[in-house]
Formats: sequence, C-alpha cells, structure tokens
Amino acid sequence: MYDVAVIGAGIIGTFITRELSKFDLKTIMIDKDADIANGTTKANSAIIHAGYDAKPDTLKGKLNEKGNAVYGKVCEELDVHFKRIGSLVIASNEEEMESIKELYERGLKNNIPDMKILSQEEVREMEPNLNEEIIAALYAPTAGIVSPWELAVALAENAVDNGAEIKLEMEVLGIEKNEEGYIIQTNNGEIKSKYIFNCAGVYADRINEMVASRTFSIHPRRGQYNILDKSTGNIINHVIFQAPTKLGKGVLVAPTVHGNLLVGPDAEDLEDKENIATTRERIAFIQEKSKKTTTKIPFSGTITSFAGLRAVPSTEDFIIEESKEAKGFINVAGIESPGLSAAPAIAEYAIELLKGIIGELKERKDFNPRRKPVIRFMELSDEEKAEVIKKDPRYGRIICRCENITEGEIVDSIHRNAGGRTVDAIKRRVRPGMGRCQGGFCGPRVMEILARELKIDIKEVVKDSKASYILTEETKQNKADQVENLEETKIS
Repeated sequence: MYDVAVIGAGIIGTFITRELSKFDLKTIMIDKDADIANGTTKANSAIIHAGYDAKPDTLKGKLNEKGNAVYGKVCEELDVHFKRIGSLVIASNEEEMESIKELYERGLKNNIPDMKILSQEEVREMEPNLNEEIIAALYAPTAGIVSPWELAVALAENAVDNGAEIKLEMEVLGIEKNEEGYIIQTNNGEIKSKYIFNCAGVYADRINEMVASRTFSIHPRRGQYNILDKSTGNIINHVIFQAPTKLGKGVLVAPTVHGNLLVGPDAEDLEDKENIATTRERIAFIQEKSKKTTTKIPFSGTITSFAGLRAVPSTEDFIIEESKEAKGFINVAGIESPGLSAAPAIAEYAIELLKGIIGELKERKDFNPRRKPVIRFMELSDEEKAEVIKKDPRYGRIICRCENITEGEIVDSIHRNAGGRTVDAIKRRVRPGMGRCQGGFCGPRVMEILARELKIDIKEVVKDSKASYILTEETKQNKADQVENLEETKIS
C-alpha cells in the first residue's frame, strides 16, 4: 500500500512527485507511456512566462509569478539548462498598443517585477532583426527559457534518488475506492494507494470520472512548431510574442536553451487526444504569421517540425482541488499555459491540499535536492575533457556529430535512476538526434548502445513505445534468403 500515487509523469506529475519525496511518504508515480514527459511536456513552447498575461483573480495569475521566481533555484539544484532572457510583446499599431498597455496593468496586479513599455527605438536597439513596422513592446526581464523534458526527467530522477518509485507503461483502466483508499487497476497489475494526485494531462477528465461524476472536461488543442538549425539561433535574443488581438495571440519566435530557433505554435481544437500530426497547411500558417515578428527567418534551415497537445479545461483556469465525491483524490488538471511556468508553485499548492486532508507531513531529514551533475562533454575545457576521458574513455568517442554527444553521456543517461530505455528517451536526455541529421547517422549507434547496456536484443530497442519498433530482422540474412529463393526458382 502506497501513501500517495501520482498518475501522469509530465512536468506537473514529476514536480509533485519530487515535492512528495521531501516527506516521509511511500510515493509512486505511474504513466501509460514508455518514458517520462511523453505528452504535452515534450512538445510545447518551453517558455517560463513572466506572469503578466493571466487574470489576477485566477490560479494561473496567482501561481505563475510564484513559479517563475523559483525556476533558477530549481534548475540549479537539478543541473538543468535555464536562461532568464526576458520577453517582448510587440505592437505594430494602436490596437496592439492598447493590448500591451492592458498586459502591463495586469502584470502590475500580478506583482510582476521590472516590466517596461519600450519605444520603437529601444526595441530596435534590443532586437535589430525585428520587423520595422513594430512601434513598441512590453518588456518583461523575468521571462525565461528551459528544456521541459530535461527538467521533468531531472525531477523524476531526483524523486527516485529520494525514495519515490516510478512505473511506466502502466495505463490506468479503472479506479476502485475502498475503506483504505484506492485500488488503481492498470494494464500491468494493480496499485493500492491511500491518496491520488490526478496529473493525467489531456486524459485528466477521464481519470476523474473513474471515481466521480463529471465536473469538468478537457479538450486537446494542437499547436504546431518549426525548429530551426543552430545557425539561426542568434536572429533574436529574447522571447518575442505578438500582441493579442481579436484575431488571436499570433505565434512566438524564441531561441531555445540549446541554441536553436523555435517558431510557433498555431492553435487548433481537436477531439482526438492522441493527434500530434503536423500538417503542411498549419506549418505554412505559422511561418507566414511569424513575418509580423521578423522577416529574417530562413525557414530553409528548418531541421524538424512537431506538434503538441494542450490540455484545455472547460473551467478556463487550472483545476487543483480535492474531488467533492472522492476524499483523498486530488485533481491537478487543465494545466495549460502558463502551466510550465507555474509548475513549481502548482506542486507546492497541491501538497498543501494534501496536508489539509491528512494533517502535517513529516519532513525527511535526508532529503537531497541535488541530483548527480551531468557531464556535458562539449561544455568542458580541454583540460577537463582530458581528465574525463582519462577516467572513462567512452567520453572520448563521439556518437552524435551534429550535437557532439559522446558514448559516455549516453551510457550515463541509461543507468541513472529514471534512465532512458528508448531511442527517443535518450534523445530527450542528452540530445543525440536533435541536430541537423535528426538521428540519421547516430540513431543506429544509439540503438547498439541501448541493446548492449540494457542487455537486450537490438530488435527489442524501440523508438518511443512497443508499437514503434525499428528492426525486425537482419538485412544480410534477408538478402541471403532472397538469393537462395532466386536460385531455387532458376533450378525449377
């Protein structure tokens, strides 16, 4: 019997699980996918919003600023890339000027520090490559960028380091309430727990309805993106938003923490909670819309496109509350933007709800907020590289030439707590396959390393799930069979 079960291993589930690991609780986090951060967390804008956009009387408005304020500390503890580069909301006409003035006033109510409305000249000085039609911008220096999937993996790893458990490929099929708590029925056995946090993203409404009547619904909103090569990463230096108007919010243009350029997303409401396909029409749409921000993006440098689903709630605000019909069942649902930004504060808020149900929690004296540092070989000095290779020669073997990722880094990412088990899992942890060739050259080597380190047949190595197999049989053997069949045909 667990004290707490967390359903969903995205950024919210992992933040809550890590927060729970600070206390004397037996905690487990489960997810239906083969890896952490496999839903919305792996496919979003990766922006830590300053907090001026959300209405002050909402959970979004209250938790964004609080979450933003602690991101530097959290990412430093977990050795995750985070850059507080600031954001600009641009205006090209008087209607948009009124919009950024409203955002400024809202930001003041949300206690967002150091905001400023910049003149055209100040904007041009900060960002010379922006569209010349821009007349002003709202500047918020506390906005930042992060790698959401790397952060979720780090949170999960740190939670396991501190005693939490994780079980993947466990899809929740039903939940039964009894006197002791809950029995979670899954495709891979059952989990007994006294309390549950429902952090199931776009599926949170369905999980809730396993224990209670419908009080909210979640519908998926698809957003599509372009990622451009690192050679384009210095076109702009801040997160650039277009001013919201009656026609929508436009698209953003932003650098990534790894030096690429991100453009998108659009917004498309769907019924299918699994539809993350990209389409030619919508990618063309975001490229066209981006010209309002800058006309200098060379989309010929696009290395990949992707789509993600946002969990849009019927309540128009975060849903963080205990079910009125199921005691000890806490919904943490509808965490759309600025969910990533608010995530640390959402976790603290959720734990306070748990304390309100069961009383004060005993803190663990041995909780360690820091995970083992990650060796990022290409960020080391020549002297440091030599020392690392001396200790482990695998760091001297480059596997991914686009991103300069070594065998040592890949092996380390496999054997950590919450380590990678699929090609995409390794890609998210240490970036082989994130470069220009998108894994065309390094992919087979990553598969070989996974097979060797996990002691499995290479045909068992998958891209992202059991359904995404890569190899079925040896091609040389297949060719030999073809030759043999051909010879038999000749003889007959």
